[in-house]
Amino acid sequence: MGSETYHALKKVIVKKYGKDAANVGDEGGFAPNVSGAEESLDLLTEAIKQAGYTGKVQIGLDVASSEFYKEGKYDLDFKNPNSDSSKWLTGEELAKVYNGYCEKYDICSIEDPFDQDDWESWTHLNTNAKIQIVGDDLTVTNPLRIKTAIEKKACNALLLKINQIGTISESIQAVQLSQSHGWGIMTSHRSGETESTYIADLAIALRTGEIKTGAPCRSERVAKYNQLLRIEESLAGKTIYAGSKGLSRGTTAPELHSS
Repeated sequence: MGSETYHALKKVIVKKYGKDAANVGDEGGFAPNVSGAEESLDLLTEAIKQAGYTGKVQIGLDVASSEFYKEGKYDLDFKNPNSDSSKWLTGEELAKVYNGYCEKYDICSIEDPFDQDDWESWTHLNTNAKIQIVGDDLTVTNPLRIKTAIEKKACNALLLKINQIGTISESIQAVQLSQSHGWGIMTSHRSGETESTYIADLAIALRTGEIKTGAPCRSERVAKYNQLLRIEESLAGKTIYAGSKGLSRGTTAPELHSS
Protein backbone atom coordinates (compact mmCIF):
# COMPACT_ATOMS: atom_id res chain seq x y z
CA MET A 1 0.00 0.00 0.00
CA GLY A 2 1.43 3.37 -1.02
CA SER A 3 1.50 6.30 1.39
CA GLU A 4 -1.34 8.08 -0.46
CA THR A 5 -3.63 5.06 -0.04
CA TYR A 6 -2.54 4.67 3.58
CA HIS A 7 -3.45 8.26 4.42
CA ALA A 8 -6.70 7.97 2.47
CA LEU A 9 -7.56 4.89 4.53
CA LYS A 10 -6.85 6.80 7.72
CA LYS A 11 -9.24 9.57 6.66
CA VAL A 12 -11.96 7.05 5.81
CA ILE A 13 -11.55 5.29 9.19
CA VAL A 14 -11.50 8.53 11.20
CA LYS A 15 -14.63 9.79 9.42
CA LYS A 16 -16.54 6.58 10.09
CA TYR A 17 -15.20 5.40 13.47
CA GLY A 18 -13.47 8.37 15.10
CA LYS A 19 -9.85 9.23 15.85
CA ASP A 20 -9.23 6.38 18.30
CA ALA A 21 -9.89 3.83 15.55
CA ALA A 22 -6.89 5.17 13.61
CA ASN A 23 -4.35 4.17 16.27
CA VAL A 24 -1.71 1.92 14.74
CA GLY A 25 -0.65 -1.57 15.74
CA ASP A 26 2.69 -3.36 15.76
CA GLU A 27 3.00 -3.39 11.96
CA GLY A 28 1.63 0.11 11.42
CA GLY A 29 -1.85 -1.05 10.48
CA PHE A 30 -5.22 0.21 11.70
CA ALA A 31 -7.66 -1.86 13.74
CA PRO A 32 -11.10 -0.18 13.68
CA ASN A 33 -14.05 -1.98 15.23
CA VAL A 34 -15.33 -3.47 11.99
CA SER A 35 -18.07 -6.09 11.83
CA GLY A 36 -16.12 -8.48 9.63
CA ALA A 37 -13.95 -9.03 6.58
CA GLU A 38 -16.35 -7.47 4.10
CA GLU A 39 -16.51 -4.19 5.99
CA SER A 40 -12.69 -4.10 6.08
CA LEU A 41 -12.52 -4.76 2.34
CA ASP A 42 -15.11 -2.04 1.71
CA LEU A 43 -12.95 0.42 3.68
CA LEU A 44 -9.84 -0.49 1.70
CA THR A 45 -11.68 -0.25 -1.61
CA GLU A 46 -13.01 3.19 -0.70
CA ALA A 47 -9.53 4.37 0.39
CA ILE A 48 -8.01 3.17 -2.86
CA LYS A 49 -10.71 5.02 -4.78
CA GLN A 50 -10.23 8.25 -2.82
CA ALA A 51 -6.46 8.08 -3.38
CA GLY A 52 -7.06 7.80 -7.12
CA TYR A 53 -5.56 4.33 -7.49
CA THR A 54 -8.52 2.15 -8.48
CA GLY A 55 -7.17 -0.54 -10.80
CA LYS A 56 -3.59 0.27 -9.77
CA VAL A 57 -3.53 -0.77 -6.10
CA GLN A 58 -4.76 -4.27 -5.28
CA ILE A 59 -5.55 -5.98 -1.98
CA GLY A 60 -3.62 -8.81 -0.34
CA LEU A 61 -5.04 -10.77 2.59
CA ASP A 62 -3.19 -12.49 5.43
CA VAL A 63 -5.90 -14.69 6.94
CA ALA A 64 -3.80 -16.51 9.59
CA SER A 65 -6.51 -19.18 9.57
CA SER A 66 -4.71 -21.51 11.98
CA GLU A 67 -5.92 -19.06 14.64
CA PHE A 68 -9.55 -20.06 14.11
CA TYR A 69 -9.20 -23.72 13.08
CA LYS A 70 -11.15 -25.93 15.48
CA GLU A 71 -11.86 -29.64 15.30
CA GLY A 72 -11.27 -29.77 11.56
CA LYS A 73 -13.40 -26.71 10.76
CA TYR A 74 -13.08 -22.93 10.66
CA ASP A 75 -14.82 -20.74 13.22
CA LEU A 76 -15.25 -17.23 11.80
CA ASP A 77 -16.75 -16.17 15.12
CA PHE A 78 -13.75 -17.46 17.07
CA LYS A 79 -13.50 -14.42 19.34
CA ASN A 80 -16.88 -15.30 20.77
CA PRO A 81 -16.47 -17.87 23.59
CA ASN A 82 -20.03 -19.05 22.87
CA SER A 83 -19.51 -19.49 19.15
CA ASP A 84 -22.13 -21.69 17.47
CA SER A 85 -20.28 -24.79 16.22
CA SER A 86 -23.05 -25.52 13.70
CA LYS A 87 -21.90 -22.43 11.78
CA TRP A 88 -18.24 -23.48 11.57
CA LEU A 89 -17.09 -23.93 7.97
CA THR A 90 -15.36 -26.81 6.23
CA GLY A 91 -12.30 -26.00 4.16
CA GLU A 92 -14.32 -26.23 0.96
CA GLU A 93 -16.96 -23.87 2.35
CA LEU A 94 -14.29 -21.39 3.41
CA ALA A 95 -12.77 -21.59 -0.08
CA LYS A 96 -16.15 -20.48 -1.46
CA VAL A 97 -16.01 -17.46 0.88
CA TYR A 98 -12.57 -16.52 -0.47
CA ASN A 99 -13.71 -16.95 -4.07
CA GLY A 100 -16.69 -14.72 -3.33
CA TYR A 101 -14.40 -12.01 -1.98
CA CYS A 102 -12.20 -12.27 -5.08
CA GLU A 103 -15.23 -11.78 -7.32
CA LYS A 104 -16.38 -8.72 -5.37
CA TYR A 105 -13.05 -7.06 -4.52
CA ASP A 106 -9.74 -6.51 -6.35
CA ILE A 107 -7.78 -9.13 -4.42
CA CYS A 108 -4.50 -10.37 -5.87
CA SER A 109 -3.06 -12.50 -3.03
CA ILE A 110 -4.23 -14.57 -0.05
CA GLU A 111 -1.79 -15.74 2.63
CA ASP A 112 -2.49 -18.71 4.92
CA PRO A 113 -6.12 -19.27 3.86
CA PHE A 114 -6.21 -22.57 5.78
CA ASP A 115 -4.60 -24.29 8.74
CA GLN A 116 -0.98 -25.29 8.28
CA ASP A 117 -1.81 -29.02 8.16
CA ASP A 118 -5.08 -28.85 6.25
CA TRP A 119 -3.36 -29.88 3.03
CA GLU A 120 -6.54 -30.97 1.27
CA SER A 121 -8.15 -27.53 1.57
CA TRP A 122 -4.98 -25.78 0.40
CA THR A 123 -4.83 -27.99 -2.69
CA HIS A 124 -8.53 -27.50 -3.42
CA LEU A 125 -8.22 -23.70 -3.40
CA ASN A 126 -4.86 -23.48 -5.16
CA THR A 127 -5.82 -25.73 -8.06
CA ASN A 128 -8.92 -23.62 -8.70
CA ALA A 129 -7.52 -20.17 -7.91
CA LYS A 130 -6.60 -17.44 -10.37
CA ILE A 131 -4.66 -15.42 -7.81
CA GLN A 132 -1.59 -15.86 -5.61
CA ILE A 133 -1.92 -18.30 -2.69
CA VAL A 134 0.91 -17.72 -0.21
CA GLY A 135 2.23 -20.29 2.25
CA ASP A 136 3.59 -18.93 5.54
CA ASP A 137 2.54 -21.21 8.41
CA LEU A 138 2.21 -23.90 5.74
CA THR A 139 5.84 -23.75 4.57
CA VAL A 140 7.72 -21.88 7.35
CA THR A 141 10.54 -21.17 4.84
CA ASN A 142 11.50 -24.83 5.22
CA PRO A 143 12.64 -26.65 2.05
CA LEU A 144 11.12 -29.91 3.31
CA ARG A 145 7.69 -28.34 3.82
CA ILE A 146 8.04 -26.53 0.49
CA LYS A 147 8.71 -29.84 -1.31
CA THR A 148 5.55 -31.30 0.20
CA ALA A 149 3.56 -28.22 -0.84
CA ILE A 150 4.93 -28.52 -4.39
CA GLU A 151 4.01 -32.20 -4.57
CA LYS A 152 0.49 -31.54 -3.27
CA LYS A 153 0.06 -28.37 -5.37
CA ALA A 154 -0.95 -26.67 -2.12
CA CYS A 155 0.11 -23.10 -2.93
CA ASN A 156 1.89 -21.04 -5.56
CA ALA A 157 3.95 -18.60 -3.50
CA LEU A 158 6.38 -18.61 -0.59
CA LEU A 159 6.51 -16.16 2.28
CA LEU A 160 10.26 -15.78 2.84
CA LYS A 161 11.27 -15.17 6.46
CA ILE A 162 15.00 -15.56 6.94
CA ASN A 163 14.89 -15.87 10.72
CA GLN A 164 12.08 -18.39 10.50
CA ILE A 165 14.29 -21.10 8.99
CA GLY A 166 17.38 -19.72 10.73
CA THR A 167 20.10 -19.30 8.10
CA ILE A 168 20.65 -17.32 4.90
CA SER A 169 21.79 -20.42 3.02
CA GLU A 170 18.59 -22.31 3.86
CA SER A 171 16.56 -19.25 2.91
CA ILE A 172 18.26 -19.08 -0.48
CA GLN A 173 17.63 -22.80 -0.96
CA ALA A 174 13.95 -22.27 -0.14
CA VAL A 175 13.70 -19.43 -2.67
CA GLN A 176 15.49 -21.32 -5.44
CA LEU A 177 13.32 -24.40 -4.91
CA SER A 178 10.16 -22.30 -4.98
CA GLN A 179 11.18 -20.27 -8.02
CA SER A 180 12.15 -23.41 -9.93
CA HIS A 181 8.53 -24.54 -9.64
CA GLY A 182 7.05 -21.23 -10.77
CA TRP A 183 6.13 -19.84 -7.36
CA GLY A 184 6.02 -16.19 -6.42
CA ILE A 185 8.25 -15.06 -3.54
CA MET A 186 7.15 -12.54 -0.92
CA THR A 187 10.12 -11.43 1.18
CA SER A 188 8.73 -10.69 4.63
CA HIS A 189 9.34 -8.92 7.90
CA ARG A 190 8.38 -10.43 11.26
CA SER A 191 5.84 -9.00 13.67
CA GLY A 192 8.45 -7.95 16.22
CA GLU A 193 10.65 -6.03 13.78
CA THR A 194 13.88 -4.07 14.22
CA GLU A 195 15.41 -1.21 12.23
CA SER A 196 17.44 -3.70 10.18
CA THR A 197 16.93 -3.17 6.46
CA TYR A 198 18.46 -6.46 5.36
CA ILE A 199 15.26 -7.90 3.87
CA ALA A 200 15.15 -5.02 1.38
CA ASP A 201 18.63 -6.03 0.15
CA LEU A 202 17.61 -9.70 0.09
CA ALA A 203 14.48 -8.98 -1.95
CA ILE A 204 16.62 -7.29 -4.61
CA ALA A 205 19.44 -9.85 -4.50
CA LEU A 206 17.08 -12.82 -4.92
CA ARG A 207 14.85 -10.96 -7.40
CA THR A 208 11.73 -11.85 -5.47
CA GLY A 209 9.67 -8.96 -6.83
CA GLU A 210 7.57 -8.77 -3.66
CA ILE A 211 8.21 -7.45 -0.16
CA LYS A 212 5.95 -7.36 2.88
CA THR A 213 7.17 -5.01 5.57
CA GLY A 214 4.20 -3.25 7.13
CA ALA A 215 2.47 0.06 6.66
CA PRO A 216 4.42 3.29 5.92
CA CYS A 217 3.93 4.59 9.44
CA ARG A 218 6.22 3.02 12.03
CA SER A 219 9.92 3.81 11.58
CA GLU A 220 11.12 0.20 11.51
CA ARG A 221 8.73 -0.37 8.57
CA VAL A 222 9.62 2.80 6.68
CA ALA A 223 13.32 1.93 7.01
CA LYS A 224 12.91 -0.95 4.54
CA TYR A 225 11.17 1.23 1.97
CA ASN A 226 13.90 3.86 2.31
CA GLN A 227 16.53 1.17 1.71
CA LEU A 228 14.74 0.10 -1.48
CA LEU A 229 14.89 3.71 -2.67
CA ARG A 230 18.60 3.90 -1.86
CA ILE A 231 19.26 0.67 -3.76
CA GLU A 232 17.36 1.98 -6.78
CA GLU A 233 19.35 5.21 -6.68
CA SER A 234 22.71 3.42 -6.37
CA LEU A 235 21.96 1.11 -9.31
CA ALA A 236 21.21 4.15 -11.46
CA GLY A 237 18.52 2.90 -13.82
CA LYS A 238 19.60 -0.76 -13.86
CA THR A 239 16.63 -1.88 -11.79
CA ILE A 240 13.03 -2.63 -12.76
CA TYR A 241 9.87 -2.26 -10.70
CA ALA A 242 8.26 -5.69 -10.68
CA GLY A 243 4.76 -4.51 -9.78
CA SER A 244 2.17 -7.10 -10.74
CA LYS A 245 4.85 -9.06 -12.64
CA GLY A 246 6.07 -10.37 -9.29
CA LEU A 247 2.77 -12.12 -8.53
CA SER A 248 1.89 -15.70 -9.32
CA ARG A 249 -1.62 -16.33 -10.61
CA GLY A 250 -3.02 -19.81 -10.17
CA THR A 251 -0.85 -22.10 -12.28
CA THR A 252 0.81 -19.14 -14.03
CA ALA A 253 4.29 -18.27 -12.74
CA PRO A 254 5.26 -14.63 -12.13
CA GLU A 255 6.20 -12.80 -15.34
CA LEU A 256 9.28 -11.57 -13.48
CA HIS A 257 10.81 -15.05 -13.65
CA SER A 258 10.80 -15.09 -17.44
CA SER A 259 11.93 -11.51 -18.03
